[in-house]
Amino acid sequence: MPRKRKLLAQLSVLQNSTSFPQIDAVEQLNTTPGADPSPKSSKYFVIEKKNSPQLQEDFFNQPCVSLAKSFLGQILVRKLPDGRELWGRIVETEAYLGGEDEASHSKGGKQTQRNAAMFMKPGTLYVYQIYGIYFCMNVSSQGEGAAVLLRSLEPLQGLDAMRELRRASRKAPTGLLKDWQLCNGPSKLCQAFGIDKTFDQRDLTQDAAIWMVPGQDPPGEQDVVTTTRIGIGNRGEWAQKPLRFYLRGNRFVSVVDKKVEREMAARGHSPSS
Repeated sequence: MPRKRKLLAQLSVLQNSTSFPQIDAVEQLNTTPGADPSPKSSKYFVIEKKNSPQLQEDFFNQPCVSLAKSFLGQILVRKLPDGRELWGRIVETEAYLGGEDEASHSKGGKQTQRNAAMFMKPGTLYVYQIYGIYFCMNVSSQGEGAAVLLRSLEPLQGLDAMRELRRASRKAPTGLLKDWQLCNGPSKLCQAFGIDKTFDQRDLTQDAAIWMVPGQDPPGEQDVVTTTRIGIGNRGEWAQKPLRFYLRGNRFVSVVDKKVEREMAARGHSPSS
């Protein structure tokens, strides 16, 4: 009997030490009267508590365009100081190819204090500020000075916390944000996930506050829209390069290219169900 009690105690500890404490709490929304059903509306919200390994360096260590596409469907996880975890599925990215890319912060191969993270090992965060207010988050890839901008997320877990963070952000809307408004843009997702300049040069494979895990049901080629990047101004031919990628039919994408989607449909590329 003493041995049996000891085994039961050990099992209890293991059950209580799951690395995904927030999932159990969110699952209770299914039985809570009046609860917001939106977090469980996505088929990607149900995440296995077991066998969800963190993405490692070999995933990030690939060419920029390949990484930008591979990010689609993966899950960004942010652990807040109070222990809450925010989960978001990556649905839109942009590739910035380094020295030759006139729209890249590392164009010409010039390395500065600001863009140093772009020259670090794949999987390093490059966070920069725009307009003196907003932040954007990129991830370094293979290639000198190359990185991928995370443009939009589909929020999966911790939506209430995301709303709190958005409201607390300077210049953020004061009204109640809908789910699709939380992370549908590079600065919005940084606000919702509490990302600022202190995250610059952090390693996604090592950091305790932010990392990535594999998503479910990786998108097929017919699910990915390839089009031009957003808001890069007058960069000649580079303004027309097809270096933005997003999940077709996903309502959390920031900007939809209807022309390209019509062309895909005409070629018989139907999105998978």
